[in-house]
Amino acid sequence: MTSSVSITTTTLSASHPLAASELAHACGAQLDWVVQLVEVGIIESRTPAERPDDWRFHGSDLQCALEARRLERDFGVGLDAAALILDLEHEVRRLKGVLRAQGLGREI
Repeated sequence: MTSSVSITTTTLSASHPLAASELAHACGAQLDWVVQLVEVGIIESRTPAERPDDWRFHGSDLQCALEARRLERDFGVGLDAAALILDLEHEVRRLKGVLRAQGLGREI
C-alpha cells in the first residue's frame, strides 16, 4: 500500500500577499487563530479591513506566525506570552546589530 502526499506552494511577494485563510493553512491553524495573532499584535494586516477574509499578509508575517505556532507547540505558551517573547527576540537582534555596527559587539 502506498500513500501520496499533496504539497501546495504559494509564492509570496509584494504583488501577491497571503490571504488570512492561506496564512492559517500554512500554519496548520484556523482563521480564528490568525485573528488572535492580529489582536495581540504578533502580525499586522498589510491591507486594513474589517473582515479577516480581506486581510493580506507578507512573508515576514508568515515567519512571525510560524514562530508563534512553534512557541505554542514547544513551550505551551499562550499568544500573549508569545507576543512578548517575539518582541523581546526582535529587540535583542536589533540591539546586537547596533553593537556590531558600532564595533562594540564581540562574537554576539
